[in-house]
Amino acid sequence: MGLGVILILVIFYALNSGERIMGEPLLKQVMTGQGLDLKDIHYTQDDPDKGLKWILDASEVRCSGDRNLIVFRNFQLKLKPKNRPLITLTGKRGDYNRESGKITLWGDLKGISGDGYKILTEQMVIDEKSNCLSSEEAVTVYGPFFSVVGRGLFADLKKEQIRVLSDVTTVVQRESLS
Repeated sequence: MGLGVILILVIFYALNSGERIMGEPLLKQVMTGQGLDLKDIHYTQDDPDKGLKWILDASEVRCSGDRNLIVFRNFQLKLKPKNRPLITLTGKRGDYNRESGKITLWGDLKGISGDGYKILTEQMVIDEKSNCLSSEEAVTVYGPFFSVVGRGLFADLKKEQIRVLSDVTTVVQRESLS
């Protein structure tokens, strides 16, 4: 996140908090590299080269002083892979490392895709560079006519493929076999 984006976040925060723009304590915090704490944030990351647009709404956000790490709480994260259905994830905590391009999410994660699939787990990693999701935790995946429970997950957003890695139990609903 460049200095311009930090300044836009500062202006947004100042306008929404009812304080004067560029309040001195907040400006000093950004300029001294201490990081930035914000509330009720809406942030969009859209880089056509990565093929993945994401939109973050969170109750709290902390940006590190070096602007490389963004930590957020109580969030809704919308992932829009190029030419693929939208995926909406909600959870309690996450972080985004700009250098690695990885988003790590924790805490009662619930995901819903635009084409009717649902994922439940406690932890997930999203790799912007490869457009993949992964988890080593217990997962449950629901589809229009099935459910899969197991441990570990790998999903390729480009290919629209998902694998539950171990201890897998699958239930196919009888109606889908007719």
